[in-house]
Order: sequence, then structure tokens, then C-alpha cells
Amino acid sequence: MIDKTFDAFSDLFTKLQIQKLNKLAIYNLFDLILYLPTRYEDRTNIFLIKDIKVGQYYQVQGQVIHVDVKYFPRKNLIVTIEDQSSSMQIRFVNFYPSQVKQFQEGKWVRIYGELKEGKIFKEFIHPDYTFVDPDQATDQNFKPIYSLTSGITQKTLTSLIQKGITYIKEKGLFVEYFPELIKKKKLPAFVEAAEIIHSPPKPKNYESIEKTLYLYRKRFIYDELLSNQLFFRGIYLRGKSKQAPKIYLSSKIQDTVFKNIGFSLTKKQTSALQEILKDLGSSIPMNRLLQGDVGSGKTVVASLAAFQVAECGYQVAFMAPTEILAEQHMKKLTAWLKNTPLKTALLTGSLSAKDKKILYENISSGDIDIVIGTHALFQEKVKFKSLAFYIIDEQHRFGVEQRLLLRRQNHFDNNLHAHQLMMSATPIPRTLSMSYFADMDMSTINELPPGRQKINTRIFSAKKRNDLLKSIDHECSLGNQVYWVCPLIEESEKMQLETVINTHQKLKDYFSLHTVEIIYGKMKPKEKEKIMYSFESGEIDILVATSVIEVGVDVPNATLMVIENSERLGLSQLHQLRGRIGRGTKKSTCMLLYGEKLSDTAKKRLRIIFDHDDGFLIAEEDLKIRGPGEFLGLKQSGLPSLRIASLERDEDILDEAKLDADELLKINHNSVKSFLNCWLPNHDEIVRT
Repeated sequence: MIDKTFDAFSDLFTKLQIQKLNKLAIYNLFDLILYLPTRYEDRTNIFLIKDIKVGQYYQVQGQVIHVDVKYFPRKNLIVTIEDQSSSMQIRFVNFYPSQVKQFQEGKWVRIYGELKEGKIFKEFIHPDYTFVDPDQATDQNFKPIYSLTSGITQKTLTSLIQKGITYIKEKGLFVEYFPELIKKKKLPAFVEAAEIIHSPPKPKNYESIEKTLYLYRKRFIYDELLSNQLFFRGIYLRGKSKQAPKIYLSSKIQDTVFKNIGFSLTKKQTSALQEILKDLGSSIPMNRLLQGDVGSGKTVVASLAAFQVAECGYQVAFMAPTEILAEQHMKKLTAWLKNTPLKTALLTGSLSAKDKKILYENISSGDIDIVIGTHALFQEKVKFKSLAFYIIDEQHRFGVEQRLLLRRQNHFDNNLHAHQLMMSATPIPRTLSMSYFADMDMSTINELPPGRQKINTRIFSAKKRNDLLKSIDHECSLGNQVYWVCPLIEESEKMQLETVINTHQKLKDYFSLHTVEIIYGKMKPKEKEKIMYSFESGEIDILVATSVIEVGVDVPNATLMVIENSERLGLSQLHQLRGRIGRGTKKSTCMLLYGEKLSDTAKKRLRIIFDHDDGFLIAEEDLKIRGPGEFLGLKQSGLPSLRIASLERDEDILDEAKLDADELLKINHNSVKSFLNCWLPNHDEIVRT
């Protein structure tokens, strides 16, 4: 085991060194080994000066033949060296007087750096240099280059890592947890892989350094993905060992409900509902993710499943991330359950203390069948009589660890656990579903209801903002409605609020014949509810909003959306916002406004959102740009992001790791816990039940 903190190795590292390593998220010897180089420098060869070319990195060696400090046009230290082929100069713009003394004529110096094109000569500017004997041998290994933090140098960090590897090797601190598996896969030993990666030998037969290191990197990548799979698949299997109430299907209220809904389910909706009902009919707790594109009809599928549970005499909790979304779900479910005996209630943080107390009593007595609300649903004060099913809408708002927390909190007696259904309007790319969602079964709705129109997406420079006003005027004159979205672009809520208020005032001044209103996160819940009701009923023509309307808001008559600062938003958020229009049968348009200077990433995002309306493809591209940590919000979840593996690059290795993890868990291998303690030291805290 090498997952001990540095405190256990005070003879190896000073307190100051430990503090500096901590800044790099290195807290123990295992972290130290896993802190891999970002690149390597080839200092195994010495090139002749006459053979080197501008724009490439080289190591050259020569004798100092001239040293000069120039003061015009600015202070420079110019050192001229020569070898048997030619001469060249080295230039230092920032230098100390001691450096001038170092470069004495006649000394031999070995230099590494990028060759630049000077005004007169080719030159190295601020290269690495070492004074040597002319016959001194070169390094036989490539030099690792690491990401640094203030107060720690490449030389120091390299030394500390080598010291750590030597200590682990000499003390025999690391054991191979699955030696048979590693041997079968023909992967190198862990410590051997660490030695090679942190100090790779010169490649043979003109191989690239990447090819030379592939097998050793694969060992680390495989181990990390295996730990990921053991963690999530372990949770999955533990869930299968628990008991849940069986939900028996009933058709007593089915005809009434479908009459109230007013439309038929698509094939994909029907298929997803059947998968969910099959799980509910089992005595094993359901743990399923229902994913689909914007507007694919996930809510009706989840609601139909909830109605079945309530018909069996159990309670259902339906949680949404915002009050606006919770209120919208409440309206839908109440309408769909019209003329049925099932009772619904809404629980949000904005309820008065008196109303909350009454509602708590009705929930605990079992008088309420389906409770819809925000995270207030799962506070200690809320006691369900028979909670058998809970639905979490927009699961990505709650994070991985919160998902696991909810699962272990919600059961209505000591023996029976509630069934769980998560919903995601952000489609989950395959590699993420295999990794961070490997603890769940998955249902997918990848078709839109008939009659939906494709949304026309257009991109505008912010300079042409006024040109959009004519388009807005035209839409409103046709009886349609408009969103103007000012999403959060700064950390400061105050700045965001000022932007929204200023935009609202300008539009209000311009459109004297149209009703313009504003909605934002910090408004009182009743104010937001009133404005959304007015917008839904058509009393408001133009709604200026923050991204509070990103999910859940369903106004079929809204046909135009303008998004400010679109270049600063992620692909998934842009797609979610765009999905608030095109909810009916009318043609809809989304206008993306961008600022003056676009980064390459911003251009790429806007091009993707312009070219595509498939949420699954957009999610894949979003993952490539942002990576899993940001995509899932892992920094806030308590779970570490992948340090070495890349889900996009290492998909084949992920497939291997999943199969191997399932097999190791199936045979209950006695090293699984120790292995996880190395890679995920806090895994017990996260999954404790």
C-alpha cells in the first residue's frame, strides 16, 4: 500500500516540499507517482550548429568565444559560441550580473532550446544551459517536463518524484493487486511503468516517444479505468442485493389519464416506459437513468410510471432543480390526473411555515400520493409514509455524489428501498454512460414527437443587435412570443442582474406596442410564477430572462429566441436554451449573438450548434471540448476526475476495464477494496449504506 500521506515519510520530504506538492494536488506517494509529465525533451543528442533549423528544439554544444552586454535599444546579454561546424549567438533579455561572469571565453556550454530567427543571426533566447567538459556524455534518457506551481522548479519536482519511486521500490511498498490479470494482458508491472514514464530511455529504431511509452501509459490508464468501473459497478451490484416493493400494473385510471394527456406515446417513449415498469415490477430497487433530447417527452413517461406506483397505494416524490420547473410539473401532473382519485401536492422552499407544516402532516399520513418539489423534498422534516418511487429531474444539476446520497437516504422502512428514476435532458455520451453512470441502467428516447418543427439557428454579431428588433417586431405582430436570454457570463450576480435589467429597459422603450417583462433567479417565487403564467397565457410578448428558463419552461407559442454572449456558453447549455422554442407546430428561430473577438473554441462551439440539432451528437462534441469533469460537474461532486485516462481516446481500454471489473466483482476478489483504497481513498465514505 502506498496511499499514506506524506506525514509518514518526513525523512523523505521537508514540510516546505510537502506544502508545494499539495498545491499540485499531490498528497501522498501514490499521487506523486501519478503526476505524469506533460511532455519530454530529447537531450540525448548534440546537433551541429550548421544543421539546426528555425522553429525546432535542439541541444547544441560549443565553446564561448565572445560575451557582450548591449544597452541599445534595450539591455541584452549576447553570448557567441562555436563548434566545429559554425558559430551562433545566445541572447538573454533578463539576466543577472552573475550570469555575465559565468560565460567566460573558452568555457564549453551545452544548450537546449528553440532556435529563433534573429534580425541578423539565428539564435537561442533564454535557453537552458549547463557548463560541461567537451567530452562529457549526454543523458541517455529523455527529460520529463511537468506542470509546475509557484516555488517549485522542474529540477526539484523531478528529484522528488525519483526519490519517491526509489523509496517505494526499495521498501516494496507497492503490491500488484491483480497479478494474474496484468500478466494476461501483457502489461508491465506498476513500478516499472512508473520508472519508465518518469525517465524514458531513448527510443530505439527511430520510434516516437509516444510509441515507446504506449504500453507503460496503458498500464496506468487501465488501472484508473478499472478503479472507476469497480467503484460504480460495485454500487450497481450492491443495489441489486437490496429489496424494494413490487409494483403491480393496473389499468383502472389509464383511459382517463391518456384522455387527459391528449396524445399517444411515440415508439421510443413506449419502449422506455416498458423498461421502467418492468423494473418497478421487480423486488430489486430500480436505479435507472431516462435520457432523451430536448422535447422528447421524458416527463410524460416518468409521470405514467409514477401513476402506476401511486395506484398501488405507495407514494412518489418528483424532484426538480428549480421552483419554476417544479411548478410546471405540478400543473402538468394535476391536469393529467384530472377526474382520478390520486392526489398531488407541491413542496418548495418558498412555502410559508404554516403551509409546510400542514403539507408535512399530509405527506406523513399518506394523504398525498405524489409530491412534486425542489430539493426541499428530501429534508429531514419530510417523512413519507410509504415512499416507493422517486424521480429526479435534470439529474446533472445534482452531481454524482448527491445522486448516491439520495439513493441511500430514501427508503420507507428498514427492509424496503425506494425505486429511483433519474432524468436527463442532456444526453449522456456512450463513454460517460459506461463510466460515471455505470451504476445505473439506462433508457433512451431518441426521437421527437410528431409535428415538431426543426429550429432555424442563425448567428449574429452583437454589433447587429438592433437589426434583430425588426424580426422581433414581426414575430410579435403575428401573435407569436419571444425570449431574449442574458445568461450568466460573469461570476458576479450583480453584473448579470444589471445586464438583464438594462436589456429589459431598452426593449421596453423600443417596443411600445408589445408587452415586455423580465424574469431572473433572485426574484421572489410568487413573482416568477406570476410572470411565467402570464407568458404561458400569452399576456407577455417578449420575456427577458436569465438562464432560469434553460429547462422545463414549455410555451408552444414562443417562436423566437435571442441569446446574448452565446460564444461563452457550453454546447449543452446552448442546446437546452434553444430547446425552449419549437415546442409547438410553428416554425421557430434561435438567434445567437456573439462578441467581437471569438476564440477558436468559441468558433467551434457556434459552428457545431449551427450545423446540428441532434442533442446526442452535440453532447459528444461538448464532452470532447469540456472533458468529463466539467461536463458532469465533478469538481463539486466529491469524486475525482480522471487524472490519466481520456474517455474519448481510451474507449477500447474502458471496454476492457468494464468486463474485467464485472468479473472481479462476480468472484468477489479479495484485493478489490485495497485497490480502490489506492485509486479512490474516500470511496467508502461516498458509498456507505
